[in-house]
Amino acid sequence: MSFSNPLRPLLSRLSMIAAVCAISSCATVPELGGMMDRGGTSGRKIVVSIKSQKAELYQHGKLVAISPISSGREGKSTPTGSFRVIEKDIDHRSSLYGNYVRNGKVVKENIDIRKGGRPPGSKFEGVPMPYFLRFTGAYGLHAGNVPGYPASSGCVRLPQRHAKRFYDAVKVGTPVVVKR
Repeated sequence: MSFSNPLRPLLSRLSMIAAVCAISSCATVPELGGMMDRGGTSGRKIVVSIKSQKAELYQHGKLVAISPISSGREGKSTPTGSFRVIEKDIDHRSSLYGNYVRNGKVVKENIDIRKGGRPPGSKFEGVPMPYFLRFTGAYGLHAGNVPGYPASSGCVRLPQRHAKRFYDAVKVGTPVVVKR
């Protein structure tokens, strides 16, 4: 006498669904998993296009990641040219732009520290710039608001998840090309 397990068809289907999910999840961004830094830049390069408002990450000439960006707005342009990542700072804060804060409350917001005075008893709190990749002077790529047009004070902003991926994939010394 043979007994049939009533759960067998359900378990079989669930196994097939799990296998399909596992395979398809590998296809989302396959190259990035194998790209994490393990010493050296491994032929990686970041190319930023001001015109198309995109940042691209290459490995050995092959495009492996792309992100929308927001570059410098009019009067605050992003420098163009060939650079290298000269600093990585996962929780960087601006030393120029931010708020004056007193007793945990903002007393003057959206300031440029080089302009105007500091309210008495307040301290400067720089704007957060997570996953900062400095490539020249005060300029770098970092997580921030990406409205679909040039809106930054000169840095290259990427959406948070893309900024983290680029940050994790490169080392100090990785080439960065910023073109019009």
